[in-house]
Amino acid sequence: MKLVLIFSALLGVSFCLETFVGHQVLRIKTRDEEEVEKLQFLESLEHLELDFWITPSNPALPVDVRVPANNVQEVKAFLESYGIEYSILIEDLQVVLDQEKQDMVESQQRERGSSSFDYGTYHTLDAIYGEMDNLVSEYRNIMSKFQIGQSYEKRPLYVLKFSTGGYNRPAIWIDAGIHSREWVTQASAIWIAKKIASGYGTDPSITSLLDKMDIFLLPVTNPDGYVYTHTQNRMWRKTRSKIPGSVCVGVDPNRNWDAGFGGPGASSNPCSESYRGPSANSEVEVRSVVNFIKDHGNIKAFLTLHSYSQLLMYPYGYKCTRPADYAELDSLGRMAARSIRSVHGTTFTVGSICTTIYQASGGSIDWSYDNGVKYSYAFELRDTGRHGFLLPANQIIPTAEETWMGLLKIMEHVRDHPY
Repeated sequence: MKLVLIFSALLGVSFCLETFVGHQVLRIKTRDEEEVEKLQFLESLEHLELDFWITPSNPALPVDVRVPANNVQEVKAFLESYGIEYSILIEDLQVVLDQEKQDMVESQQRERGSSSFDYGTYHTLDAIYGEMDNLVSEYRNIMSKFQIGQSYEKRPLYVLKFSTGGYNRPAIWIDAGIHSREWVTQASAIWIAKKIASGYGTDPSITSLLDKMDIFLLPVTNPDGYVYTHTQNRMWRKTRSKIPGSVCVGVDPNRNWDAGFGGPGASSNPCSESYRGPSANSEVEVRSVVNFIKDHGNIKAFLTLHSYSQLLMYPYGYKCTRPADYAELDSLGRMAARSIRSVHGTTFTVGSICTTIYQASGGSIDWSYDNGVKYSYAFELRDTGRHGFLLPANQIIPTAEETWMGLLKIMEHVRDHPY
């Protein structure tokens, strides 16, 4: 009976979910700038419908790309003709997606039997919002929920506030899921919410932090995109806004901030995964966060969770010059990376966005830093490419545990170094 239920659920979603049968994820290693340029040319060939999970930018970095089944041979022939090295990370993407869906169905059955939220599995938006309400109800002495706006498709943008009282205290901002397919970030965020709420009064670090500062947490920054990854296309990255004059939908919300907007690393093509949008802050999801940060006026740290690649980065992305606080940001980033490694041995690379991955304009931490939030960091969580955006659910809690230690190290430093 259990198997019948599972496959009935799989069959039910198969009619609307886009399938990726035969799609392969290739890892490409370039030796020099010339090979990088060849891959950038490949990226420009729209008929191939390539989805670069890690874009070609730097010969020192691998390039991961999802290739549709009917274009696999053409792409491999292109790479081989130039002697560019590649390997297959994922042989058939649909096999991985089917396993992920089956794991979710099984965990949902277990949750229904126990009526408790399983932090070690992936959840729908409704389930995450439901657990937010449960946590607020359970920890109302320390925790509240409020809405900072609504998405393009009119879904609420809910923020959790952790506070021991007082007015407009110095605060820390944390967000997750701005790129909707990065599921481990939303899952980690809700685990972190529980960690903070349950730790006050029992965990000395959390207690001392909340005795001096507030924490704001936005677990799902791009709810429309997140719902779409569950109902239509698991690999969806952008928002779901309609683009005037284009058949393509959505904007990359992390190219839409007013920080070097429209510069390198952001596309003007509405069909691109890194489309910047028609103007800075055109996306209501971005605009809602901008307005909240500005209106609050006392945010001291802006911390954003992405996946994947195991990186901890500070500004800048839109330019390759060092920020004024480079020495402190770099030192603190390295301390946070050591804290992350102390939990499960996971190693993170630390540096500015531009020097660590590539130049990318219109990003959130560049905007926050330029608007006076000194401690601005972007985390790229597990892994380094073996699973990419499809991190198995059994890695959610280990990921959240180590991420928390990195966040905590930064937050403690912020608490002890007021500005």
